[in-house]
Amino acid sequence: MRPATHPTALRVQEAGRRLGLEIAVLEFEAPTRTAADAAAAVGCTVGQIVKSLVFLVAGQPVVCLVSGTNRLDEAKLAAWAGLSREAVHRADAESVRAATGYAIGGVAPFGYPQRVPVLCDADLLQYEVVWAAAGTPHAVFAVSPQALVAAVGAQVLPLAQDSSP
Repeated sequence: MRPATHPTALRVQEAGRRLGLEIAVLEFEAPTRTAADAAAAVGCTVGQIVKSLVFLVAGQPVVCLVSGTNRLDEAKLAAWAGLSREAVHRADAESVRAATGYAIGGVAPFGYPQRVPVLCDADLLQYEVVWAAAGTPHAVFAVSPQALVAAVGAQVLPLAQDSSP
């Protein structure tokens, strides 16, 4: 673990500061591409990892911040948009990069080239500190989930799939 040196990670750190977040982006030798990899690298639970997932809702990108232990319920995302489930699709790699400026595996929760709606699963707010990707598959930063939600103007709602059978 070391302070960020990659230009994209430094760009995320600066974008966070512009949003009022005092974050320190850290880079790791091992990839932090998956929630399990990131949790192992930083020494936290998988639930404390923020997955920044990009979906196309009626063709428009929406970023959903979800705990590493949860799967997003696409029907809940569709209901938020007032659309049918068929109107919601996971974005492909090209669409993710176009909407956020980041590749899958390193999508930060902010710092996009254009305005993109950000939603946050309510489950993330149970943690004191969460860890999010910082633009590369080797960089992450810690932040209070409440501070992250406020900084990005995320709408908080239940987005996780129900765990009951």
